[in-house]
Amino acid sequence: MIRFRRFAVVLALSTSLVAAGPALAKAKAADPAPISELVKAVDIPYQSFTLDNGLRVIVHEDRKAPVVAVSVWYRVGSKHEPKGKTGFAHLFEHLMFNGSENAPGDFFEPLQQVGATDSNGTTNVDRTNYFETVPTGALDRALFLESDRMGHLLGAVTQEKLDNQRGVVQNEKRQGDNNPYGLLRYEIFENLFPTGHPYHHSTIGSMADLDAASLDDVKKWFTDNYGPNNAVLVLAGDVDVATAKAKVQEWFGDIPRGPAVAMPATSVPTLPAPLAKEVKDLIPTTRIYRMWAIPGLNDPEAVPLQMAMGVLGGLSSSRLDNALVRRDPVAVSVSAFAQPFEDAGILLVQADVKDGVDPAHVSKRLDEEIASFLASGPTADELQRTAASYLAGTISGLESVGGFGGKAVTLAEGALYSNDPAYYKVELDRMAKATPEQVKAVAQKWLSRPAFSLTYTPGERTEGGENRGGAVKGGKVVAAITPDRYWNPDLGDTGPAMSGATSFADRSTLPAVADLTALDFPAIERTKLKNGIEVVFARRSAVPTVNVAVSFDAGYAADPHSALGTQSLMLSLMDEGTQNLDSIAFAEAKERLGAQIDASANADETVFSLFALKPNLGASLGLLADYIRNPAFDGKELERVRAQQLNRLKAEFNNPNALASRVLVPVLYGADHPYGIPPSGLGNAAAVKAATRDELAAFHATWIRPDNARIFVVGDTTLAEVKKQLDATLGQWKAPKTAKPVKHFEIAIPTPSPRILLVDRPKSPQSVILAGRVLDAKGGDNLEALRTANDIFGGNFLSRFNMNLRETKGWSYGVRTRLSSEKDRIAWVVAAPVQADRTGDSIKELQGELTAFLGPKGVTAQEREWSTNGSIRELPGSFETSGDVLGGVRNIVKFGRPDTYYETLPATYEAMTPAEIDAAARKMLRADDLVYVVVGDAAVVKPQLDGLGLPVETVSPAN
Repeated sequence: MIRFRRFAVVLALSTSLVAAGPALAKAKAADPAPISELVKAVDIPYQSFTLDNGLRVIVHEDRKAPVVAVSVWYRVGSKHEPKGKTGFAHLFEHLMFNGSENAPGDFFEPLQQVGATDSNGTTNVDRTNYFETVPTGALDRALFLESDRMGHLLGAVTQEKLDNQRGVVQNEKRQGDNNPYGLLRYEIFENLFPTGHPYHHSTIGSMADLDAASLDDVKKWFTDNYGPNNAVLVLAGDVDVATAKAKVQEWFGDIPRGPAVAMPATSVPTLPAPLAKEVKDLIPTTRIYRMWAIPGLNDPEAVPLQMAMGVLGGLSSSRLDNALVRRDPVAVSVSAFAQPFEDAGILLVQADVKDGVDPAHVSKRLDEEIASFLASGPTADELQRTAASYLAGTISGLESVGGFGGKAVTLAEGALYSNDPAYYKVELDRMAKATPEQVKAVAQKWLSRPAFSLTYTPGERTEGGENRGGAVKGGKVVAAITPDRYWNPDLGDTGPAMSGATSFADRSTLPAVADLTALDFPAIERTKLKNGIEVVFARRSAVPTVNVAVSFDAGYAADPHSALGTQSLMLSLMDEGTQNLDSIAFAEAKERLGAQIDASANADETVFSLFALKPNLGASLGLLADYIRNPAFDGKELERVRAQQLNRLKAEFNNPNALASRVLVPVLYGADHPYGIPPSGLGNAAAVKAATRDELAAFHATWIRPDNARIFVVGDTTLAEVKKQLDATLGQWKAPKTAKPVKHFEIAIPTPSPRILLVDRPKSPQSVILAGRVLDAKGGDNLEALRTANDIFGGNFLSRFNMNLRETKGWSYGVRTRLSSEKDRIAWVVAAPVQADRTGDSIKELQGELTAFLGPKGVTAQEREWSTNGSIRELPGSFETSGDVLGGVRNIVKFGRPDTYYETLPATYEAMTPAEIDAAARKMLRADDLVYVVVGDAAVVKPQLDGLGLPVETVSPAN
């Protein structure tokens, strides 16, 4: 689907399809709902009021679930940072989670206690936000916490906390820099926006500026920017405006106004001449970019530009996909998108060069296709498909009241950036009224200017990110547009008073949690199609959409071990069209209906998914059935799909996290076990190169068959209606006479051999540590006590391991442990990205923490309380959307649980004792038989590992 500005932008999209041909007439047979009707379905009614201190409050009432989204947006981002203070907005985002004067502990603990979901904070160029979705009875607690950090923070900001969070942020920077294309964020903003422009530097900031941040600096940053008059508060969900007014006045009304925040002078820059640059990175293939700066989101031309990029490189059937990936396959993937921020934006077009093709030729072809598009402009049908794809995602998003992209986000963005919470309606109106002539003219205007051409070439990096991200370029400090507003205590400057609000609300204790509404999981209904396929159904009517999953008992465990990667290659080739619709026609048909149809797999299941708009459900199910039953398996398209998978494999070997998983999992399960394969399912290069069209078709015939399938449906329909529609499509499918295939899980798992497997990745600023063991347990066992133990040790933000390495030591941006979810034998895995010079120390901490946890320092009553309270109280918020319910229903069926499983979980957790949690952990986990994988710079890391008392083997994973 096309994602406009309210959805997360991925700077390196890599989704492209392959094929060419006619068959357009058949694709046009479907009669999709008009765009004008879809636009009408997007409505977020709200009321608003403003407190005397300037805090703007927006309330949206949605009673579908007993939860309220609380979202606080401050109009301060990295563009407000003066020279020498880059990264301050993001650093303060971290500090504001570390406790306030009346809630001195970490903010995640009281939120965990009430079962908050989607609890987080983010910073970008324009703003900082904090958000959580809480049970209705916990609204006072959430408002207490948000108001306390707005009005009562500075007394709790200490040098110790600053030093700790500085380390966490610097490790977040290292973690981002360490990934392939991790330095792209610097290249984009440093080159499109000149030195001194508010968007020139990265939000993560520079190491030097973060190192230089003093306690006085950060306190001044807070008093300058975090007043209520510089914020918007949105409450969305199970709340009305009268209740909101009373509660917000109580908790926020006494906070004094802050100083008026001056917006920095800004502009939409144009490069004086074309700019070209080449950089090297650990990447699988050459990637070519074309970039421009564009107008901000309030400009009338922002939406037409996004529409243009959808047609050029955003749709599955985009001009660039069809030209460079399908018809003349010189690239393995292409994309284009426009991302407007408040004052300006960026436009990126990119192409990943196919192996063996001259990058100069692809660069020439990319420019030719851009020029061709600017000359012809989009067609009306292309604009319709772009709009339908975008609207489908927008309507789906209406199910969520909060989080990263729900209704609270939409209202807050409109209020903050456009002084209109309903600004989304302006954008949708512009989208619906966009004409081919208008979009063509806007695209010509902005893409005819000089471009920044960036070429990423495989190789060793010439520089890391340690010296990037600041407001200077080339090492020379240049005066920033924003004035330096900081005072110098050494010269006698005292700055503003640091006192907080005069509090009238009772802040002596955390507000009690009121009566909480238990989860009301939708009733599960079942039926069978004419051919015996079971249909499992749950009705959700909050939005006019339907989610369908057709699940087959296959998964990556069904891959022949002599041909790993077969299933991934088969699924990719299935995307290239059916016997009735070629690749382009199939993609266009989906887009026209606003439908998402795709395939995925995990270790146990192969799933074909559909997201459909209710008015288009029948036609969408027809496409889904054609996709599953009648893949074309066109041999001509196989070579293109093969090249794409080989490219993804190369990328996996350059990604430290993926590389560590490729090494660890086969070692844990053994090479002969169905799970003893690289977990991505991409297989190995030799098998992918050798796979034939007939082998892929044979795999499909063996595993993708109606007697091996189950259909799940959740959404705005009825079981009777959807059964009728499914019977007309998948119900006509006949099973073959051959016996169903079997996966052999009886293969013995090797006895653990504790050791460290080191993968050398030179110049890595971080090391990725994975460790694990296979447990004597299956995914369907009663594992609630073990999962609770895992949460307490390492699976939760508040866990011992994370609080140690992140919050106490500051060596990592975050570490986690997890229990896998396979149907057969599950594994326990530790994942710890840490700064390179603390690799050995981090393993020591893990060993010490785990030994103590399984021995003398078992689960405490307090840990049991926050973990089980969170697990119980988060349930209503965990099943807010149809997609959430679909996942829950699938898990109930997969693991053979009763339909009431989630509704009975609270009683299970309430009865759990620390002793039972300890017993579950001590039965399953051990500290002395873990296998470790470390991906990092061996020259830095190996001397640290040699002193740990474990054998160290340097390995080079075979591709």
